Amino acid sequence: MKHKRKAPSHIFSKPPVPAQVSTPKVLPQADGGQLIALFNAGRYADLESGARQLSLTYPNSGFVWKVLGTALLMQGRHAEGIGPLQRAVSLMPGDVEAHSNLGNLLRACDRLSEAEASYRQAISLRPDYAAAHFNLGITLRDLGRLNEAVDSYREALRLSPGFAEAHNNLGNALKDLGRLDEALAAYRQAWACKPDYVEACGNVLFARNYLPGSSPDVMLAEARAYGSLVAGMAQPFTSWPNLKDAQRKLRIGLVSGDLIAHPVGFFLEGVMAAIADHESDRLDVLVYANNRHVDDVTQRIRACSAGWCDVSDMSDQVLAQRIRSDAIDILVDLSGHTGLNRLPMFAWKPAPVQVSWLGYVATTGVGAIDWLLADPWTLPTSEDAHFTEQIWRLPETRMCFTAPQVDAAISPLPAERQGHVTFGCFNNLTKVNDDVIKVWARVLQAVPGSQLILKADQLADAAECQRMHARFAVHGLDPQRVQLQGRSPRADYLSAYQQIDIALDPFPYTGGTTSAESLWMGVPVLTLAGERMIARQGVGLMVNAGLPDWVASDQDDYVAKAVAHAGDITALAALRARLRAQVMASPLFDAARFAAHLQVALRGMWLRWVQS
Repeated sequence: MKHKRKAPSHIFSKPPVPAQVSTPKVLPQADGGQLIALFNAGRYADLESGARQLSLTYPNSGFVWKVLGTALLMQGRHAEGIGPLQRAVSLMPGDVEAHSNLGNLLRACDRLSEAEASYRQAISLRPDYAAAHFNLGITLRDLGRLNEAVDSYREALRLSPGFAEAHNNLGNALKDLGRLDEALAAYRQAWACKPDYVEACGNVLFARNYLPGSSPDVMLAEARAYGSLVAGMAQPFTSWPNLKDAQRKLRIGLVSGDLIAHPVGFFLEGVMAAIADHESDRLDVLVYANNRHVDDVTQRIRACSAGWCDVSDMSDQVLAQRIRSDAIDILVDLSGHTGLNRLPMFAWKPAPVQVSWLGYVATTGVGAIDWLLADPWTLPTSEDAHFTEQIWRLPETRMCFTAPQVDAAISPLPAERQGHVTFGCFNNLTKVNDDVIKVWARVLQAVPGSQLILKADQLADAAECQRMHARFAVHGLDPQRVQLQGRSPRADYLSAYQQIDIALDPFPYTGGTTSAESLWMGVPVLTLAGERMIARQGVGLMVNAGLPDWVASDQDDYVAKAVAHAGDITALAALRARLRAQVMASPLFDAARFAAHLQVALRGMWLRWVQS
């Protein structure tokens, strides 16, 4: 799987639906009834304890093992729950719930093929079990089999038309496939089925960022509707225990579910280290992690924090109270409307100053978020009116990338040995709309013999590969000139840039992580300057990298610049040889420089509140 889309960091995917615990067949009715009562009351620790005791007396009761595994599932102890549920299905091979909940546990442990088999067994036993079709859809999406996931969600909806979560996840799969109008319709249907469905409302906002021609005024109105929805669910604080001292050390809280090998983690890691090394006398950074998953990136970020709290099981109210009691001065949302966000909690206003930064490139719509961090390149002042937040611009760049800890050498320019130019794009294919395809086809036709390599998670799906080739064929382009590559580990993913001469940025949703990685691998990125913040992310990256001549003003200029750069192999080779050193010395990778600017910005926001 491509390194940065493990569970699409910019969407919501509801967790598997656990089966209900049905009446036992073997256990005495009183004991079984007591377990069911504990399950229905949500007392999962007591349920676990009771099931463990009964398993000693009734070791051959599949029901007891099912209850124990389910209790562990509901407590998030997934690996522990697999054994009990495997024993349950061996004792009760016809039990639908046991197979389905075993699938939930296996999926949570990334044992996806086994999870698929469990869900299919449940469906074979009970074809009308909508929850199993829904859970199968989640698993198929995780496996990259997007068209099959769509079919599973549609079957769940045929069986249960009001299944809001299935509508929402259908939207996610359709969005991954680039079928954005259908995705928006699915999200809206989910919201209609469940009027307080915050995730579906947020997904509407997120999906709109991909659409060419999305009206900023419409997007702002929809963001405000989201803000009203979450505000109605909160009881915001209006006072805080924080001392109004302009010069004292500040307590900064970061809220994110993406402090892992994920774009947010990659951009944050170096900044956190620089704050710990250079700004620790001015800032204490505490982290509220909305994800149980831990990897090497997590551990390095945690080592640089002044405090760490796993908040994945906390309600919005409990988390807000915790943040307020921690006396956080400035609370920073790193997610926006992407997966694992806690935006509804920000509506509680647990800190006197709240900021949106890094993980989202548009307005959140949450009225309780005071500021959005931007820079002069990505967000011109003319766009300020399309944000509910006030805008604070950092002087150079709004984000600073961490050099990958991967041994990936920069190769000589491929064109020199191949005799033709190879363009490439490793972005999420949802960004590759019909306008992008048309322009890229023009580029390839204007550069004789050139080829294009696309690499994305979606290209693990054979049907999606066929569709992509067909989209280029519409413009008269031979499919053999477009190479398609699927997911791969990060080291292999980065090494794939050794095949590329020039990277092509999609639009209007331009690249972030992929562009930074491309530059680090010596591959310049041609980007198109749009009007919205999301459409100018590439502008900020290229200008700060010292490559302003790689920014196109319109589609014709994009084609002209691609042709011009492709026609100067000597200049391309020289740029490739120096580009990693150039960007490492630039604002895009200079974490100490960025941390200093960030500290000044946060201090400025704090001063505004102190003086208010």
